Amino acid sequence: MPSPHFSFTLLEAKNWQDYELLDSGDGLKLERFGKHVFARPEAQAIWKRSLPKQDWDAAHAVFQPTAEESGGHWHFNKRIEEKWEMTYPLPLFASQHPKQILRDERQVLRFWAMTTPGRHLGVFPETAAHWDFMADLIQRANRPVKVLNLFGYTGLATLAAAAAGAQVTHVDASKKSVSWARENQALSGLDASPIRWIVEDAVKYMQREEKRGVRYDGVILDPPKFGRGPKGEIWEVYKSLPHLLEVCRACLSENPLFVVATLYAVRASAVHAAQALDEMMKKYEGKTESGELVVREKSANRLLSQAVYARWRAG
Repeated sequence: MPSPHFSFTLLEAKNWQDYELLDSGDGLKLERFGKHVFARPEAQAIWKRSLPKQDWDAAHAVFQPTAEESGGHWHFNKRIEEKWEMTYPLPLFASQHPKQILRDERQVLRFWAMTTPGRHLGVFPETAAHWDFMADLIQRANRPVKVLNLFGYTGLATLAAAAAGAQVTHVDASKKSVSWARENQALSGLDASPIRWIVEDAVKYMQREEKRGVRYDGVILDPPKFGRGPKGEIWEVYKSLPHLLEVCRACLSENPLFVVATLYAVRASAVHAAQALDEMMKKYEGKTESGELVVREKSANRLLSQAVYARWRAG
């Protein structure tokens, strides 16, 4: 039988300075986000903790889940700010044209972190591996690049693409998330970057883009397992994603650079994600890779899987 057209890789974001996975185990993870430490549920952590109890007890806050999916509340052991600044250093890539190399002051993404009712803090650190990947391709393209970021959340992938020189359309159904993303844009000093902020249901927006004949060179997909659009539209990843991939394919340019898809909290495997993306991109010349986004634990050097991904690049 022929071999698959894709490879499998564990991706690790190695450039973080403001984030660390300190320890994990017994269904929990202990993390540092900037100057604050948090303990959050982590079903994948099926081993024993490495750090002593006093290290865990010293966390600024602990998320205590309820029986409802994604439900729960934060218990604060220490007072923290409503929001605090974090940074991520985008690597500086070589370019064939020296003028296209980014200035030093544009190399650091700056963004706000804060506790939310859904246990998240405004950033998924493992996805930084995708930011580096996209920034590299955009800078090396040496041509205008249009990028679409669907389910863009607080905009960090959008800002990474914009900092690399792309024109970006950012779509999210949450007005609050888009407002947060625009604050991150200002904090990163990227106000002049060509970013369009759209509060809309992803599927409906892409259907209109297809009719308008809009084309993109790069697509970022980071869908939730379940969600609702601003007008009550239902998103269920297994039912909705195949159609969305079809619409996104119709909106690709003649020479696309990349497509990146990340799946959280679903039972899909890396094989399934790769096959879906490989099918989407079958008429284009390129390579598909898939696998898991992982974070390396500081205390015991263990790898903690956080999501399944698949991504395609031209070439």
